[in-house]
Amino acid sequence: MSTALRVVLDTNAVLSALVFGGRSAGRLRLAWQQGDFVPLASTASVQELIRVLAYPKFRLSRLEQGELLADYLPHTQTVRIPQPPPTVPDCRDPMDLPFMHLAVAGKAQVLISGDKDLLSLAAEFKLASTCLIMTMEEFLKLVATTGLKP
Repeated sequence: MSTALRVVLDTNAVLSALVFGGRSAGRLRLAWQQGDFVPLASTASVQELIRVLAYPKFRLSRLEQGELLADYLPHTQTVRIPQPPPTVPDCRDPMDLPFMHLAVAGKAQVLISGDKDLLSLAAEFKLASTCLIMTMEEFLKLVATTGLKP
């Protein structure tokens, strides 16, 4: 029996899957719902998701926000981030640090992001942590071509 991949989804990846949909986002959502991979979460990543779901531009009621969280959070594994947090490569945007800390502390194999700052650190981060940073589409393609169970 193989162990499911441990994956960090940044807020935009989760938001795309929960709110915006689309082919790739829908496949990602279905994969976590089926337990094909283990999404990792930390206090900081969940707080950011809750904050972003409440943005007025999404026009989501509190009930809708709760339903979306209920479609994601029960599938996650919570990771405690040690203090001080793990060492990660320097990053331009401090808002990206919690996801890199989560990936290292949670021993993730993949961090899924569409954030250009995070994606630009992919090679350096892999050397430092063995975790791949890739887009949602790259992740789904990797899974399809290698036969890895996402």
